[in-house]
Amino acid sequence: MSPNLMKSFKKAVLVAALFSAGVANAALYQFNLTGDYTASWQLNSTVTPDGDAAGVAFILYDVEGNFPGSAIDVADLTFYNADSGGGLEIYDYYGDFTLLSTDGAQLYSGSEAAPTFNLGSFALTEFSGTGRYTLTVTDLDAGPGPGTDPTPGEVPEPASIAMLLGGLGLMASMKKRRAAK
Repeated sequence: MSPNLMKSFKKAVLVAALFSAGVANAALYQFNLTGDYTASWQLNSTVTPDGDAAGVAFILYDVEGNFPGSAIDVADLTFYNADSGGGLEIYDYYGDFTLLSTDGAQLYSGSEAAPTFNLGSFALTEFSGTGRYTLTVTDLDAGPGPGTDPTPGEVPEPASIAMLLGGLGLMASMKKRRAAK
């Protein structure tokens, strides 16, 4: 390989690496609770808990949202592991009052120290009560789903663009090399 071709190849590899390297951002999720009690809030798909107990639950303090009955629409949210009955608890720290405590599905995957929320609709029941609820978790960053109008075109990932640019650069350098002969 000629020195110029090697130099061009190294540049293409560097550009590809720069395009493909990026900060992984958590998606923004919308939580809507309906049924005998309604509430809504938003969280990132992955969070750093304010407290956790391995195999039991994790807690997030001062989550802003729409929490009827709370002092200032801020609540502490506890998400329980399936072995602890699943579900969640909504606690108004400032009013010193539990707004809702439920059982149901485990709403996250991963460990309590590093959870990732699950998407979908989940049936919940009131802990030691008769209330019934549905928690729907949607990805706000996903945009409209298939079958909705208008359906936006797919955007290529940075790594795909980098590979394309690297290949084009390599082809251009090979063409220059042949033209120089």
